[in-house]
Amino acid sequence: MPYPPEIVDPMREELTRIGFREARTAEETEEALNRPGTTLLAVNSVCGCSGRSARPAVGVALNHKTTPDNLFTVFAGQDLEAVAKAREFLTGYPPSSPCLALLRDGKLVAMLERKDIEGRPAAESAADLTRAFDSFCAPQPS
Repeated sequence: MPYPPEIVDPMREELTRIGFREARTAEETEEALNRPGTTLLAVNSVCGCSGRSARPAVGVALNHKTTPDNLFTVFAGQDLEAVAKAREFLTGYPPSSPCLALLRDGKLVAMLERKDIEGRPAAESAADLTRAFDSFCAPQPS
C-alpha cells in the first residue's frame, strides 16, 4: 500500500524543486526516457538512504559545469507503472531504490544502485555523478 501523500510529497518536492519532472505513468516514463540527449533518472523512495544521500547528492551534482539535458524521477512504491517501465531501461541491474541512472538517447550509460549510495556521504555519490556527467553529458565531437 502506498504511503500517504503527506509523507511522500515532501520527498517528491525535494527533486522537483531542483528541476526534475515526475513521470507517474508508464507512458510518461517511456516518453521521458526515450528523449534525445542525456537524461538523469532518479528512482526516488521513502528509504532513509534516499533522503540522507541520494536526493542531496543529486542536488550537489547538478551544480557541476556539465549536467544532463533532462531530469526525470519516478517514485518506487508509489508510481508502480512508472517504476516498472523505468526498470525496463535499466537492463543488467536488479530493481534498486533509490538509484540514479544516466541515459543517453534512451540507453543506459551509468548507474548508481542503492548499494552504491547507501551508507556513503552525499558528496561521494555526487562525485560519482559528476564523473558520469563529464563522461557522457559533454558535447559529442562531430
